[in-house]
Amino acid sequence: MSAMALILHDQGYQVQGSDIDQYTFTQRGLEQAGIKILPFDPDNIHAGLTIVAGNAFKDDHPEITRAREMGLTVYRYHQLLGEMIKGYTSIGIAGAHGKTSTTGLLAHVLSGISATDYLIGDGTGKGVPDARFFVYEADEYRRHFLATSPDYAIMTNIDFDHPDYYTGIEDVTDAFQTFANQVQKGIFVWGDDPNLTKLTANVPIYSYGTSESDDFRAVDIKRTTEGSSFDVMHKDQNLGNFKIPLFGEHNILNSLAVIAVSYFEDVNLAEIRRELMTFKGVKRRFAQRKVADMIIIDDYAHHPSEINATLDAARQEYPNKEIVAVFQPHTFSRTIAYLDDFAKSLSKADKVYVTKIYGSPREKSGNVSSQDLFDKITKDGGLIQAENVSPLLDYQNAVIIFMGAGDIQKYEKIYENLLNDLRPNVN
Repeated sequence: MSAMALILHDQGYQVQGSDIDQYTFTQRGLEQAGIKILPFDPDNIHAGLTIVAGNAFKDDHPEITRAREMGLTVYRYHQLLGEMIKGYTSIGIAGAHGKTSTTGLLAHVLSGISATDYLIGDGTGKGVPDARFFVYEADEYRRHFLATSPDYAIMTNIDFDHPDYYTGIEDVTDAFQTFANQVQKGIFVWGDDPNLTKLTANVPIYSYGTSESDDFRAVDIKRTTEGSSFDVMHKDQNLGNFKIPLFGEHNILNSLAVIAVSYFEDVNLAEIRRELMTFKGVKRRFAQRKVADMIIIDDYAHHPSEINATLDAARQEYPNKEIVAVFQPHTFSRTIAYLDDFAKSLSKADKVYVTKIYGSPREKSGNVSSQDLFDKITKDGGLIQAENVSPLLDYQNAVIIFMGAGDIQKYEKIYENLLNDLRPNVN
């Protein structure tokens, strides 16, 4: 919603919004753009407004009810997005994991080469005059991406997530198949995902990955503490060497997808190579900083596959440091569905701490606890509360990764303040 607000603002519309009082990391960009944020109140709704309703709120929300009573035009977020992408060369990035990072990378690369509008799931949005491309994150939750019909789609993976909506992997795959049927020019899928390779479409489907059978293939891969490099093969043609200042196998795959879709739009390979080297990442995806003698990493990972990718990246960049994971489970239904998988993924860290489960407006309780998860983890650590993060102060010259999609940054901030107070002169 914040990304969409920024695009509309850039396009010359007057924009304001209502939101919760609690600070969220997506609101800073709105404040910098001068977009007014009001507390929820039906009196915010008046004649002359067009309402865009976020999908976190039902139709009985007081502001939505007031808008309908007044006969105002009301769009759902995904409905308006479907209208906004028309008239551009549109590229939707879908996937259970990796879509925000891939959307951010593609938006960065194309913006450095041609005028590009983009909407990224980290709250970043941009509208520019006479844009050629519209790059957007296509969210599968409740099949919202079916409101859009892009020219191209990148699909990073299909995995069972959102157990409060989807009934299983077959249901998720069905949603992606319907989305594939709506793509206009071409689809790019990760070749190692068996559910993606089953998809059919009325447009060409190209695979990317590291296998001989992939249409776009990374070969001669080198992963160091400075980043990764690889050659790209398209069928029998070598497109050259590419370097990225990023870590983890997933970022090589994301880059391959970006190179592939850009190639089919005749974007100059040398320019792609240049732009890849300047990408700094997106918000809350492996975002890191040094505080005292510690490396603190903030990451949105809230699914076992995402935890695996985050820990893989940390091992590549910091092979000689102790890796400590602080994980906040997100929703009770997801924690129950993936209890064993979470334990297996988190056990790849050296030490693991687990916070209380973060619920949601749709799900405030469940028959599982953080203790149930920690009991299955094979590494030392424990449960941790925001009121007492002192166990984390025992670590020195290590990497602490805060992971979760809730308010894990609250724990992170408390720890960082303590670290600054106790080790002010440590470098």
